[in-house]
Amino acid sequence: MKIIVIGAYGKSGRELVATAEKNGHDVLAVAHRKHADIKFKHELIKSGLDLTAADIAGYDVIIDAISAWTPDTFPIHTDTAMHIAHLIKGTTTRYIKIGGAGTMYINDEHTKMLRDWSDYPEANLPLAEVLITNLDRIRSYSDMAWTYVTPAFNYDPDGKYTGQYQIAGEDMNLNTLLKSYISYKDMAKAIIDLVEQQRYIRQRIIVLN
Repeated sequence: MKIIVIGAYGKSGRELVATAEKNGHDVLAVAHRKHADIKFKHELIKSGLDLTAADIAGYDVIIDAISAWTPDTFPIHTDTAMHIAHLIKGTTTRYIKIGGAGTMYINDEHTKMLRDWSDYPEANLPLAEVLITNLDRIRSYSDMAWTYVTPAFNYDPDGKYTGQYQIAGEDMNLNTLLKSYISYKDMAKAIIDLVEQQRYIRQRIIVLN
């Protein structure tokens, strides 16, 4: 398959590129600026917001691994999703967005999210709100083959590769969610697996060990 990874220089992005290439896929690494110490086989130095129909022509999947942590960059999450939706709506190209655990429901009724937890870190609330908006907007596209993938609450950049993971839905008991764990390497495997298996179209899922 032909796969684009946006945010390829980030830790999640690098693992996704490596895993996809290991599985024999043709990967285009997209990033908004060059990193001298990281090299990819195929790369495009361009913001996801500036991608054109010509840039993505022939690609089967676009994986959005963008990380934006400051208020002035927060809009990139939703703006990029909207831009990609405009480019691929009505096509068979798939869009996969990696989003945060703050958007996970913690009750069966889907009336409370992790961001509503009384001990949720106050400093993380603005980003959680942005990602909730991002998820809501992505859900609104019925003419796009999207999947919203959330890593476990404990998302470990230094964790080992085990090749083992579970896929769960978008609600989870609070205590279970807070104890959930996944390494970046196993998260990358899970995402590339679901790409290859063409599963969870227009669904939001969580990946955990």
